[in-house]
Amino acid sequence: MKRTASIYLHCDPTASHYLKLLLDAIFLPVNFRNEITWKRTSAHNDPKKYGSNVDIILYCSKSDKPTWNQLYIPHSQEYITRFRNTDPDGRKWQDDNLTAIGLSGGGYEYDYKGSKSLWRCPIETMKKLDELGKLHFTKNGGIRLKRYLEDTKGVPLQCLWDDIPPINSQAQERLGYPTQKPEALLERIVAASSNEGEFVLDPFCGCGTTIAAAQNLKRNWIGIDITYLATNLIKHRLFNSFGKEVTYKVIGEPVSLSDAKELAKQDKFEFQNWALGFVGARISHVKKGADKGIDGRLYFHDDPKGPTKQIIFSVKGGDTVHVKELRDLRGVVDREHAEIGVMICLAEPTKPMKVEAASAGFYDSPWGKKYPRLQILTIVDLLAGKQVDYPPTRANVTFKKAPKANIQPSTNSDLFEV
Repeated sequence: MKRTASIYLHCDPTASHYLKLLLDAIFLPVNFRNEITWKRTSAHNDPKKYGSNVDIILYCSKSDKPTWNQLYIPHSQEYITRFRNTDPDGRKWQDDNLTAIGLSGGGYEYDYKGSKSLWRCPIETMKKLDELGKLHFTKNGGIRLKRYLEDTKGVPLQCLWDDIPPINSQAQERLGYPTQKPEALLERIVAASSNEGEFVLDPFCGCGTTIAAAQNLKRNWIGIDITYLATNLIKHRLFNSFGKEVTYKVIGEPVSLSDAKELAKQDKFEFQNWALGFVGARISHVKKGADKGIDGRLYFHDDPKGPTKQIIFSVKGGDTVHVKELRDLRGVVDREHAEIGVMICLAEPTKPMKVEAASAGFYDSPWGKKYPRLQILTIVDLLAGKQVDYPPTRANVTFKKAPKANIQPSTNSDLFEV
């Protein structure tokens, strides 16, 4: 970490005190900045205790000079109503005292336009305020300072954050990831403790909320996660939010047939996740166990007035593959009333498998084109860029789309260029 770097550690109250000790040991107590309390949900009715509706964010810095951009929240409506006066140009203001009478430290005594007093500012400043139209001359001959509402930045952000609600079940932002945080929460953190072009690291990036926030704020970023489920979800999120404006490089995933074979040996489940990511499919089961012959699904629309349709995937990571497995997939496609079934296999398909696939016939699109009802894709095919053959019109609706971002020119360095 750079000397100007900061770290934010999010946790629930059951662990925050233990983690604070670890942060003190690493960064020293003197560099602990804040314990931020985020009100993540509304009132709870928890048995035999006070309702648990907050999480803790521990904020530490590497040194005594961290990058810091002061953030503000809007003033309350009660405060805004205090600006009762209005200039001819429509600007609202309230007046404030300019005299230093009664203040410790003294002031500046002089006469200005017939009003003599002990003032808070020297006469040069008074003249400047007058030139800017920021003086209010009262009926009794006094002088007051005009404070304009438009000049107030807001209330400096405090350590209690109760203005960022959780992601509700119907929010467009929700992507179905169990620990997903609101993007506004991460944008606040990124904006406060980094500048454009600097790096943001999230070593447990999940569905990529920190990455999306950093990209939107024109920061460089690094995200780390151990599952291809997370990697695939982040790819879709970045594309849906930023389109082709974002470039990145995924490090650590297979790029060759030998890499794929090694992954299949190490972890069959992660091999499935990785393979399904090539075709834009979502895994049908998050936990290891019985899958009822379905490793993944892809949903699509090819008829604006018709129902959502689906493609069933079966992933085989063994050194050999047999026609029986393809027949099983055909049966699952029939059982699920799916339009297309696709087998992704590490090994080359046998001749009987190709015959079986051809005998399954075609799915007839409403637009008149036919698509093979049973398809086989090898890992070699996927690495070469081959995709599932299915209708392209309003095609893949498998992943819930993240909302479009206000796309800004990317400042990512060559490290992330493809």
